[in-house]
Amino acid sequence: MCADEAYDRIGYWSEIKLDILRKYASAYSKIMQKNSLHHVYVDAFAGGGRHFSLTSGELVPGSPQIALGIDPPFKEYHFIDLKETKIKSLREIAQDRADVHLYQGDCNSILLESIFPRIRYDQFKRGLMLLDPYGLHLNWEVIAMSAGMKSIEIFLNFPVADMNRNVLWTNPDRVDPRQRERLNAFWGDESWRGVAYTSQPGLFGEIAEKTTNQEVVEGFRQRLLNVAGFAFVPQPLAMLNSQNAVVYYLFFASHNQTGEKIVADIFKKYRKGGQA
Repeated sequence: MCADEAYDRIGYWSEIKLDILRKYASAYSKIMQKNSLHHVYVDAFAGGGRHFSLTSGELVPGSPQIALGIDPPFKEYHFIDLKETKIKSLREIAQDRADVHLYQGDCNSILLESIFPRIRYDQFKRGLMLLDPYGLHLNWEVIAMSAGMKSIEIFLNFPVADMNRNVLWTNPDRVDPRQRERLNAFWGDESWRGVAYTSQPGLFGEIAEKTTNQEVVEGFRQRLLNVAGFAFVPQPLAMLNSQNAVVYYLFFASHNQTGEKIVADIFKKYRKGGQA
């Protein structure tokens, strides 16, 4: 197996995300164990389990390896990826552990059909799920069902760079319909149009004027609260590259107020430029 195929190269903003995950997963697992709840970790876009850091030039733990090292441990781990090379790498990391389950394929169907039924609230199961797509590769149905189950908390990559590059153009009439459908699938319907654009009078009638990233992000946050039905969705954290451009926003959504308070505190420290 070629290491370049199994391991992605990540910038420091991704290392911040992994550090946030490590801190929250550790606190989450301790709380779940204290309350005698069977808790599960789910990684829908798991990758190869490790990454090459563009900052240090070294191999660093990815989210699956971080999750496997959390103490106290989760009761189950579910890792999904489309690529065979990454599943092979995950298998090497897991070392035949009986509590680790690997899936090669589309997470949108695997989550709904194979994993979510294992995390039922009425069976005293709870789950922490990382939804970290490279772009608009996630369906709203997954987000909505995770909220409806009441048993799952999520970290979600909101891929605003992909949205701006391929869909949210200044002139929306020039966008490829296939790209619009990708955003429809992620957002759940076409209501994003009313959030991303406002109508302004022009010489020849109404024209669409693009709104800001912040307005789009807030529109999605309200959707997580009022449409999906999560009880707590703190303001997401903007993940910036070396040019201070937003790569994506990291959302957290939960039905647990304690979880919301922990994440809000972690996000607050990173917004101030400190170390959480």
